[in-house]
Amino acid sequence: MRTFLIIWFGQLVSTFGSRMTGFALTIWAWELTGKATALALVSFFTILPRVFITLFAGTLVDRCNRKHLIMVGDAVAAVSTLAILLLYLTENLQIWHLYVIGALNGAFSEIQELAYTASISLLVSKQQYTRASSMNSTIHYGAIITAPALAGALYYLIGLVGIALIDIVTFAIAISTVLLVHIPQPAINHTEHQKHLGIWQQVAFGFRYILARPGLVAFMVFTALFWFAHDLGNALYSPMILARTSNNAAVLGSLSSAAGIGGVTGALLLNTWGGPKRRIHGMLLGFVGAGISKTIFGLGQSPLIWLPAQFCSSLNFPLLGSSSTAILLAKVAPEIQGRVFAAQSTILQILSAIATLIAGPLADYLFEPAMMPKGSVAPVFSALVGTGSGAGMALLYITTSLSLILVGLSGYSFRVLREVEIIMPDHDNASK
Repeated sequence: MRTFLIIWFGQLVSTFGSRMTGFALTIWAWELTGKATALALVSFFTILPRVFITLFAGTLVDRCNRKHLIMVGDAVAAVSTLAILLLYLTENLQIWHLYVIGALNGAFSEIQELAYTASISLLVSKQQYTRASSMNSTIHYGAIITAPALAGALYYLIGLVGIALIDIVTFAIAISTVLLVHIPQPAINHTEHQKHLGIWQQVAFGFRYILARPGLVAFMVFTALFWFAHDLGNALYSPMILARTSNNAAVLGSLSSAAGIGGVTGALLLNTWGGPKRRIHGMLLGFVGAGISKTIFGLGQSPLIWLPAQFCSSLNFPLLGSSSTAILLAKVAPEIQGRVFAAQSTILQILSAIATLIAGPLADYLFEPAMMPKGSVAPVFSALVGTGSGAGMALLYITTSLSLILVGLSGYSFRVLREVEIIMPDHDNASK
């Protein structure tokens, strides 16, 4: 684990700096435009290129030096921050610059994440897959807890310039940690099914690999169903809270901290425990646990319910995420993991985009009007979620949360998924 821990530390520091810069740019953009649409477009232009680049990123990760790809990802992000800093200092920074830089970072960060994830199986033993994956959760949740709060405090002391400089230093640390260690490269398997394939056949390889294995098909279907329902509900999370608290940003911020603390706690517990021997249980029970917590969250109408429910919800995600990643790491050979992970990522990103796209209209034109005091279904569900602004979103949020529970429990009804770790051999035993 030593090499992995060194790289992990560098990525933790880098992510912390990036989140600080992202939060500072959010404040700057809001001060400049006063429009929520401007902020939403930054996220849109960051996500959009990831969907397309993922198609080719898997082949790139399997063919190129993964150490170099990780370093390039950090380097591009560092140059982007430097560009923002120079534009700001020369008073030329405009909102459209954030769209362009967001798209650039989105593309290269997707390649970097795939290279990093696909390298785990080459750095740690099979017994450590779940633990290593859980530690990656602390990168995400750890930054959520403190980076926005610290950036918010420092923004009025050192400004965007100071925060950007801190970010550049964190990138230097991340690049140095990768530069100083050895990341093994998988041997390229020049079998006939890979050697003579064109670029589009290489892109499709990950999808064909999954479709040829019923266990992986079931795994992908249930994973996709979970994240579709999750992202549909997640798109309603912020507006639902703001609607039910009269736009109280402090409550929204405290819930973000609760989510971060829950995620880090879950990752630390999983790192100590090591996860269940049958990782499919960690994934499916994590689905159920997240669904139960989110259902309670949707039923709540005050921070007294929301805060512990949010903590418990995030507590499950290191378990379900690390378990699902560990299954793929064990079953898919290292030399093709890039393309298989890319295929999974493409599916999930497309579904996430669809879920995010339909969540708003469903809430605004169907559920919210139906849960107004004289709405069509208010007499039926008002005892659960109340009526008025935010009640319809809460009802839709509860519906998506119950779907998470259903996905987790129904997964046990399909033997091909329930026993995927038994039926499908590990990649290092497949030829024995």
